[in-house]
Amino acid sequence: MTLKLTHLAKACLLLVAAGSALASSHREAPFITTSPKVDGTDFYMFSSYEAGRTGYVTMIANYQPLQDAYGGPNYFKMDPNALYEIHLDNNGDAKEDLTFQFRFNNTLAAAGAGVKIPVGSASVAIPLSQAGTVANLADGNLNVAETYSVKVVRGDRRAGTSASVVKASGGSAVLEKPADFIGDKTFGSSAAYAAYADKHVHTVTIPGCAMPAKVFVGQRQEGFAVNLGPIFDLVNATAAQITNPANINAFASKSIQDKNVTSMAVEVHKSCLTAGSDPVIGGWTTASLRQGRLLNGAPASGLQTTEKVGGSWVQVSRLGNPLVNEVVIGLPDKDKFNASKPSGDLQFATYVTNPTLPSLLGLVLAGDLKALAPTNFPRTDLLNVFLTGIGGVNKPAGTVTPSEMLRLNTAIAPVAYADQNRLGVAGEVLRVGGAANLAQAKDLAGFPNGRRPKDDVVDIALVAMLGGLCVVNSNGTIAGITASSNADVLGLNTFTIPGTTPTVLKSECKVANVPLGATSAAVHDGVDQAAVTFLSSFPYLNTPNSGSTPKQ
Repeated sequence: MTLKLTHLAKACLLLVAAGSALASSHREAPFITTSPKVDGTDFYMFSSYEAGRTGYVTMIANYQPLQDAYGGPNYFKMDPNALYEIHLDNNGDAKEDLTFQFRFNNTLAAAGAGVKIPVGSASVAIPLSQAGTVANLADGNLNVAETYSVKVVRGDRRAGTSASVVKASGGSAVLEKPADFIGDKTFGSSAAYAAYADKHVHTVTIPGCAMPAKVFVGQRQEGFAVNLGPIFDLVNATAAQITNPANINAFASKSIQDKNVTSMAVEVHKSCLTAGSDPVIGGWTTASLRQGRLLNGAPASGLQTTEKVGGSWVQVSRLGNPLVNEVVIGLPDKDKFNASKPSGDLQFATYVTNPTLPSLLGLVLAGDLKALAPTNFPRTDLLNVFLTGIGGVNKPAGTVTPSEMLRLNTAIAPVAYADQNRLGVAGEVLRVGGAANLAQAKDLAGFPNGRRPKDDVVDIALVAMLGGLCVVNSNGTIAGITASSNADVLGLNTFTIPGTTPTVLKSECKVANVPLGATSAAVHDGVDQAAVTFLSSFPYLNTPNSGSTPKQ
């Protein structure tokens, strides 16, 4: 593949700025705070870098944010009344062409009666999720069996052709989910729990796909490194702290790796995901609930019998690029964005062309809305990449319908975990000294070309939002774009934005428009994503934290 190198140096960071900054999508909208089981936190999509899995693509959708591992006795089972989905667009029309649908079923042991023990002359149901130690698939000591099914839908998510994903061995459509990591006495050590969870990595057959795939659903350690508390506390840090590279790990103890999430991971060969000769796919995850709900004040015995649901599915959560809703979309439109589809994203264009985050950073760090924010308004450069992908990198071939989603070029080879640049494509541009030297790059498989667990999207976003790419070289040039140039570095597109006339989008990179100057290229959040280690094989995210460790 030939990369448009003159476009890449700035464009690769601007995509991130448009779609993310500061944290993953935890509790990002008013309604979703009331339904944490369907709150999507992160979406990853990348070419698998596990040895022997060349040609495969991994997609991971995380839900249920900020889980405290000790949250018993019910822990964090998935909602059987919800529909969880991973959507793929493989022709650039902003509509799903392929959807993986996950439905969950939580069943009490003993044919719905639950585990009972003799107490005196009575046989009484126990109050816990387990009646003893657990080590095996469908372990007899589990009081609740957690299973799920996966369907693949081709075409429209509701009107398309649907078929069940089944185990490659035996053909069953019922897939087992591991119980959450209750604690070391129930499961043994973290290594023992890892072995238990590995038994729930299912090799499956996908109808219409000639290659076997893998599926895993289960609890994982939160992998996203972010200085979460201080950031939402009006960025409770000084400007000096977040602009000094020496402080890049200053707040590591404030990150969220002491929390867990629930992951839905699928690994599928790229030949089953792409269309024709175009290697680019776009992906996002959603969760939906039934339109109607009745509550029973006198529920029957069983699981979740208080609630009776019905009606059509209503989308309540959406996530592609990290943090679009959390810090890009304004508070009045957050629920609206969660219910929206990519094809309607131009309605949110003003939040990208006139982003509030740089101005808010200036206000809380320097007391002045204009202190840190670049002044090339409207930020049409951000809108261009935000909605189409980067030309020559991960922009689909042919006509592209403007839409926000995570885009991956499956033709770009993956890089082993140890050799990955935490700043992805952007980091390689900086490492080799600019796009003119990109032939020396070793890693073009990271964010914004998809997203891997190790990619530090927070730091990339901060640098881009504050204009760091304009001043990365001492003479104010990058990739041949001078400080005084209005050169088009992203390629021209025409968007019809609601309420405006058609707009031809151009980009500029003027040092004079960057209040922070050279300092903007060093901005960070005080937490280094590379400091978090991950697995080198599917499902890549780490074994979850234990809810209890033995007393010493």
